Amino acid sequence: MKKAFIVVAGGSGSRMQSEIPKQFIEWCGKPILMHTIERLHNYNPTAIIVLVLPKSQLPFWKELCNQHNFSIEVKIAQGGSTRYESVKNGLNKINEECLVAIHDGVRPLVTNQTLNNCFNTAERTGSAIPVTDAIESIRKTENNQSIAVPRDQYKMVQTPQVFKYTEILKAYKQPYQEIFTDDASVFEYAGNSISLTEGNRENIKITTPIDLAIGETLFNLLSE
Repeated sequence: MKKAFIVVAGGSGSRMQSEIPKQFIEWCGKPILMHTIERLHNYNPTAIIVLVLPKSQLPFWKELCNQHNFSIEVKIAQGGSTRYESVKNGLNKINEECLVAIHDGVRPLVTNQTLNNCFNTAERTGSAIPVTDAIESIRKTENNQSIAVPRDQYKMVQTPQVFKYTEILKAYKQPYQEIFTDDASVFEYAGNSISLTEGNRENIKITTPIDLAIGETLFNLLSE
């Protein structure tokens, strides 16, 4: 099936302690968002890429593209007041049957293997969520107490989350709910089943200064 990506980039930079939104911070030679788009484009140069940005950030993005001679073709969708609205706006820019992968703009280290896992699983089952094993001990807190829980029953969720376009579009026609923390929760709330597939631990979401440093080391390892 034809492939499409929706790249959601609406961060403010507050946790990054930066006046520049985190997706625009220069990292390993160019803004993080450009690395992410390049990785997806290099995986599949014919895939549709929809970039969702707040309207106020569009002029700065155009300026950065000129500065870095960034010429990968993307469709632009305007971000909404919530991630739910932003993804919905991105979906409305596609309008053709395909497998659509919804990805965080600040996850530039997703591997081709993870992308293959996601698309292949979604083509078979209708959905695919990349996950990794929880490697730390986990405790549940409740009523000012905590209890150890078995970590083998928990998974760490990543993006891209991949779905058949018509099905995820239908799910995004539901009224917004506070439990919609990612695309999988929207899809599941509509009565659909979620399929898990193997992600890659390097596929971190760069949101803090520590993530920048760790991500640079991982970037260099993946580039070798």
